[in-house]
Amino acid sequence: MRNVHLLGVSALALAIASPALAQSQSTNDNSIAEIVVTATKREQTLQDVPISVAVTGQETIERAQVRDLIDLQSVVPSLKVSQFNATGQTNFVIRGFGNGNGNDGIESSRGPQSTLFGKNVSAGAISIVTKKPQYEFGGKIEGTYGNYNAQQLKGTITGPLSDTVAVRVSGSYNKRDGLFTNLTTGNDVNNRNRWSIRGDLLIEPTDKLSMRFIADYNEITERCCGVSSIFNGPATLAIGGVLRKPISDTTKVFDRNVIFNTDPENDLSGRGFSGQVDYDLGFAKMTSITAYRKQKNASFQDIDFTGADISNNRTANEIKTFTQEIRLASNSEGPFNWLVGGFFQDERLDTGRTVSYGTDIRAYADVLSGPVPAALLAGLPAALRPALTGRSNIFAIEFLQSLVTPTIRPGATYFQAGQGIDDYYKMDQRSVSLFSQFDYQVTENLTLTGGLAYLKDSKKAKSFVTLRDPFSSLNLGAVPQFTALGLPGNTYSALGALQFFYGNTTNHAPVNYPNATETGQLKGDKITYAVRAAYDFGAINAYVSYSTGWKAGAYNLSSDSRPPNANGVGRSANPEDVDVLEAGVKANFPGGYANLAVFQQSIKGFQSNAFTGLGYSLVNAGEESVKGFEIDSAWRPTGWLNLSAAVTYLDPKYDSFTGAACVNYDTARCPVDPTTGRRPNFRDLTGDAPAGIPKWSFSTSATVNHEFGDYQAYARVEYDYTSKTQLTETTPPNLSTFGQNVVNASIGVTNTMKQIEVMLWARNLTKDDGLISTFPTVAQDGSYSGYPNAPRTYGVTVRKTF
Repeated sequence: MRNVHLLGVSALALAIASPALAQSQSTNDNSIAEIVVTATKREQTLQDVPISVAVTGQETIERAQVRDLIDLQSVVPSLKVSQFNATGQTNFVIRGFGNGNGNDGIESSRGPQSTLFGKNVSAGAISIVTKKPQYEFGGKIEGTYGNYNAQQLKGTITGPLSDTVAVRVSGSYNKRDGLFTNLTTGNDVNNRNRWSIRGDLLIEPTDKLSMRFIADYNEITERCCGVSSIFNGPATLAIGGVLRKPISDTTKVFDRNVIFNTDPENDLSGRGFSGQVDYDLGFAKMTSITAYRKQKNASFQDIDFTGADISNNRTANEIKTFTQEIRLASNSEGPFNWLVGGFFQDERLDTGRTVSYGTDIRAYADVLSGPVPAALLAGLPAALRPALTGRSNIFAIEFLQSLVTPTIRPGATYFQAGQGIDDYYKMDQRSVSLFSQFDYQVTENLTLTGGLAYLKDSKKAKSFVTLRDPFSSLNLGAVPQFTALGLPGNTYSALGALQFFYGNTTNHAPVNYPNATETGQLKGDKITYAVRAAYDFGAINAYVSYSTGWKAGAYNLSSDSRPPNANGVGRSANPEDVDVLEAGVKANFPGGYANLAVFQQSIKGFQSNAFTGLGYSLVNAGEESVKGFEIDSAWRPTGWLNLSAAVTYLDPKYDSFTGAACVNYDTARCPVDPTTGRRPNFRDLTGDAPAGIPKWSFSTSATVNHEFGDYQAYARVEYDYTSKTQLTETTPPNLSTFGQNVVNASIGVTNTMKQIEVMLWARNLTKDDGLISTFPTVAQDGSYSGYPNAPRTYGVTVRKTF
């Protein structure tokens, strides 16, 4: 699992550098606008900063119809952003590692950024830079209408309150019908219904002091997310054939019809406040950033993804985060510059889910367990045989137990509606980092850089898990009532696969923590560093760097969490240690630039978090590595034409991974034990290529501009390609191997005098169909589901700037 901190730095200024080409420039010259980035917490031009940085400017965001971070990946090839089973769940991947109105731009930094940005940026960082309030009155309002009844309204207004105080207020409203149709209820799914507001106050009482305060609030109420069955195994086919309930037609995955017995629900609200104070001390600039954020998320979903009422999942999460950063950056104009600082984070998490069986669970379990075998009937006293003839094995277990324990009622004990699991957790996390960076200009052309950071992280977790599934609580290897009847205690041990919770544990129950042997605490610290040499050859800048990163240990907050075994494998994962060796060149030429970065990156103790069908398997891989290169270029051959292109090549490998989650389709490494009906917990993926990392990613765009009088017209086309790759390791390659060939386009005209712009746009213009991710279908062994990508969308946008 990879969490990417929303900050910023990257190893390539790919096609997203196109904003520089698309800035308001005369079509009579072919100069390229200078891009300023803050990837090293200092302002530097994109071509001067000796790291790989991808920058997406406001104009590209608007003309490419980048509506959220998911759309952002279309202009950043090495960044992958996905939303899965809930509105509040978004996954970021940079270089293969990971599990806007009022924006100035977005910076994406590749490679470990722990030295400057602290914890959980071992893969890279994303920085969203919002527009400051201005001392001149102005603003922008934008309205969009598109297919699927898409309606979007965004606006921002700014102006002075006094000579030293300015304010900006921004807001957005986004509503759209769903991209999928639930054939069971007739309602649409994957709709949009969200709004947000942000206030921004800038106070500059002197030329040395600046204070900026931002408050925001947002709400989302949507039916998310659309899931399609991509392969119906025996269990799913039984739902359709025996239970006579609707199931998905796997030959029509991209019709974007789903089969849920109830519509999914997602409710999210978030609010935050931040304050930044900058003070010029003369010899250095001091910056203090204080922030607090609270987010609540609740969802409800039919998780068997059929028309049967088998199982439902209700989740609830609340996150409260406080952060404080203080840094001091030198103002020296001499050869030596430095930056030192500290960062503190305190986060409180309440999270969990309730999985409840539905009204069809008993009929489903009866079908899966099969009829009582003749051999068992023959071994029973003749008086008992009629009661079990033609009955399911689940009924037989209840009946035989009831002969000894009358409170067990045949047909009404196991797999009943309302049974399931309450799976809840609390976690408090604190992290501290002290960071520094030093630059020394040895000669006019050679600069050496060194960075050092100390990171410390602690987590305190508590579990509150209650198992309400009596069948999962059974020890099928030794049922006491069976031995009392003279039957083997393990008569039905082969039905272990129907124990959906804790069936692979000796106690068949959760072990909540803290307890006598588990403190519920994870503590760790690390020193990370970075060294770099950069040389300015004139038109070409070159650099070479080596940096390390660290990600703290993590808890598995799911029902797959187990007390640690003799090897320490259990409910937590150890920290990750990251190192990357990188070299790059950045070349300027008339009208453009071309940048190249080559790198080799490895993560020791990579935290793998695989969905196994009802929970998550969080384990450490011994080592995962990737080597590759990134090229980006931008060229303005003439004043009316802007071109950009970027390519990323990645060659990943599990150097060592002996604890990967076992899966249904890998029968060689995960054979079923006929005595228990269960597979081993782990398999060895050493030497395999990690799933979800395409070897090739390519993005290119062309923008044509033409001025006539008071009008400026433009046309933009963008092509995004990723090579085919297995999306997840828990799904067979033949079902989960996809790439993408996506074309996005826009055409518009701007009245430069009245500052009105009208734009027609389309995303996925050629209707490229593919899956974003795949996974084992819940409680249906041998079946698989996936998330289809968005279909073609198009519309018209009108903007007015004032």
